[in-house]
Amino acid sequence: MTIERYIERNATLYPDKTAIVCDGDHCTYSMLQERISQKAAALQEAGCREGQIACLRALPTVDYLVDYFAYHVAGCVVAPLEKDLPEASFQKIAHELCPHSVPKGSADILYTTGTTGRSKGVIISHDAIIADAENLIDGQGFSHDLAFVVNGPLNHIGSLSKLYPLMMLGATAIIVDGLKDLNRFFDAFQYPAPKMATFLVPASIRMLLQFGSAQLAALADKMDFIETGAAAISQADMAALCRLLPTTRLYNTYASTETGIISTYNYNDGKCVAGCLGRPMKHSQIIITDKGLIACKGRTLMTGYLGAPISDQGQSVALRTLSPLTSHLSPLEVVYTSDMGMLDADGMLHLTGREDDVINVGGFKVAPTEVEDAALAFPDVEDCVCIPVDHIITGKALKLLVVMKDGKSLDRKALALHLKTRLEAYKIPMLYSQVDKVERTFNGKINRKHYLNPAQ
Repeated sequence: MTIERYIERNATLYPDKTAIVCDGDHCTYSMLQERISQKAAALQEAGCREGQIACLRALPTVDYLVDYFAYHVAGCVVAPLEKDLPEASFQKIAHELCPHSVPKGSADILYTTGTTGRSKGVIISHDAIIADAENLIDGQGFSHDLAFVVNGPLNHIGSLSKLYPLMMLGATAIIVDGLKDLNRFFDAFQYPAPKMATFLVPASIRMLLQFGSAQLAALADKMDFIETGAAAISQADMAALCRLLPTTRLYNTYASTETGIISTYNYNDGKCVAGCLGRPMKHSQIIITDKGLIACKGRTLMTGYLGAPISDQGQSVALRTLSPLTSHLSPLEVVYTSDMGMLDADGMLHLTGREDDVINVGGFKVAPTEVEDAALAFPDVEDCVCIPVDHIITGKALKLLVVMKDGKSLDRKALALHLKTRLEAYKIPMLYSQVDKVERTFNGKINRKHYLNPAQ
């Protein structure tokens, strides 16, 4: 089975059920199936061949989703690209992808964000897509009567992975173009469904807590669950969301483009454990290596990286291949990540940082996320990033760049005293600076590569 086969089935079982809503465009399952079939037939008539790579601009529209599914039906592999990518860059990527072949059974080529290194083209199979969908259905309770507000980019796994269980179950996807218009985002929850849910990156949660807390609280009875992921969420924001939505399931999920959807934890369980990402889902396994790194096994893993130089967003990058890609589908047995973690006595995964991000301060290893989490609990701090700076004695020292809430100024002494109540002495930053913003990627991750510049 593929997601497209489930859509075809749902067109028979639930022909009048709304599949996709976007800017007033309501598409039922029968309408969606008809549009997909017509588009796929046109593609095949135009000469599209099995395994051909098709680049699509990932617009937040029904037309884009019809094209995405139709290319799969026609046997193509879809490479969804950033919707605002300059046309010259889009055409260059499409031209450079054309000669490549991928294993049979491949569905997509998704690009990582490249926050700490080069962006990579990740090959995802149809089987991995189905496994991701089943993991989410089993782990978070997606259901047929659910309406899910998808507000992120439709060329990355964070949003695409929510479409999979929705289309599999015959549920409803409501597409919103980001959070640029908070009123439009909240208006989406007026849809007449008994249960609603959404995915929000931590940076979006923080923004909604600051500017839309009353509107969030008003959704308490209707909001079935909210999932977060892609970056670490602070304990302070977790606790605030639990207070606003006391009966809503609030999930913190471990996932990545390379691994698929691996584990999840409902932190609105009365414990609200920061850094906890729950137990592995039904199709996934987690291994902690001798170095403390997280490795993943299971059906959701990527097949491999596209193994040739291509351009991503106008910049030339060389992509490596993890394993030889043969003519048939051969998924990796294990994906080793750069994330550091541990499994507790109950088998729950706890994220402790990233190997590449750890700062060595005079022989003591500091995870910057721990410092940032402690700083975000300070009432006047809106956002922050902990970075390394050169030090004549310890080699490296910690510097905290802080965004203060409106009308507040940085009080270095007060913030340092606050941190001393939460952190060991060697984790207290030596330097503090107030900044206007923290550089982040589209999905809320701190762009640590930006701060590697020693002049920062």
